[in-house]
Amino acid sequence: MADPNILKAVQAALSGSKERERKFNQSVDLAINLKNIDLAIPKNRIEDELPLPHGRGKSVKVGIFASGDLATKAKKVADVVVQPQEMGDLATDKKRFKKLVNSIDYFLAEAPLMPTIGKTLGVVLGPRGKMPRPIPPTADPTALVDGLKRTVRLRSKDRRTFHTVVGSEDMGAEKITENVEVVLKRLESRLEQGRNNIHSIFVKTTMGPATKVI
Repeated sequence: MADPNILKAVQAALSGSKERERKFNQSVDLAINLKNIDLAIPKNRIEDELPLPHGRGKSVKVGIFASGDLATKAKKVADVVVQPQEMGDLATDKKRFKKLVNSIDYFLAEAPLMPTIGKTLGVVLGPRGKMPRPIPPTADPTALVDGLKRTVRLRSKDRRTFHTVVGSEDMGAEKITENVEVVLKRLESRLEQGRNNIHSIFVKTTMGPATKVI
């Protein structure tokens, strides 16, 4: 059963977004504000990914670095497949590679390619939090891609305020609330003092007003 306080906040955020008609399906985000934590120390930073029970409500793009049979399988399920012979070109054309990376939400990579990716492409992927997850060359990427399409990232870097997606407005308040609850539970588990390290959390649509959850 959905937490009534969170549900009320989500409903208020959705109602606020309807005051002006939008011509697109707005995302619903959480703005998370931390306290009593030194994020200048890397080990204190939040860096996590988790699947949402009801997904993100919008399409998520997944790219795969792969060769051979894995590349063939990947072309059926991934939005972009980068094969080894293309990696050198992308490494020398950083503008083109940055554009590609910015258009993709998550990456997977054939495990043997990871050292090369780290050396040649990590300078672009790393700062954006998009280093790929390794997968075996014999893997079927279908389930992994499907899982990533429901996944969101919690990433604070060195900032006490950061954002994450919890759905889209057409999903309805109850499903969004259940997504929010999963995010809060994971966030609290990652913080040394749990809820005591959270100053406040707000929920809002892309163009709508923010409503306080905590």
